[in-house]
Amino acid sequence: MKTTILFLSLAFLLCTFKAAPAPTPVTDIDGNLVHTGGEYYIWMDRAGSFLPAVVNNKSCLGGVVKYPDYGWGQPVIITPVNPKKSVIRVSTDVNIKFWDETSICDKSNVWKVEYDKAMKQYVVMLAGVEGNPGPKTLDNWFKIEKSGNGYKFVYCPSVCSTCKVMCRDVGTAIDGNGVTRLVLGGDPFSINFYLNDE
Repeated sequence: MKTTILFLSLAFLLCTFKAAPAPTPVTDIDGNLVHTGGEYYIWMDRAGSFLPAVVNNKSCLGGVVKYPDYGWGQPVIITPVNPKKSVIRVSTDVNIKFWDETSICDKSNVWKVEYDKAMKQYVVMLAGVEGNPGPKTLDNWFKIEKSGNGYKFVYCPSVCSTCKVMCRDVGTAIDGNGVTRLVLGGDPFSINFYLNDE
């Protein structure tokens, strides 16, 4: 009898707690789902896109910067924390990397967060680690959140449940060379995604 009551109680509890709905999918400017592995241009609300900075003919050293005019910049590939998921969703940890047939960095094209002593703030750099979620890769995970008619990038990794992390929007700031760079905090902006279907 006790076993039956215990079983019924557990069954009741399982029925009471429904699975949380999946976060909303991210869509591109045409309303199509943003897919894992797709090549997308990121377009800012203030006009412009992003590309890796080149310093002394070497990419990556200057981090991720705003394209200097109204061009498309460099497309990116977005990969969720679970790479088997085919659709990118808001509020989910993702890696972002510049697409290129060959690496434009000495190590990788993956975005990461790093402290810049000259700017005295955290900036978005390259040469991050793709995948391998956990405490050793906290700097490499971003999230996409809804913002007005578009989206925004947020740094607030949840790949380590026991780690203390800071949570900030990704914005822009001008460095000592007059270059507009992606930073944590700074001037906020909204983005939209355009599929590179060439």
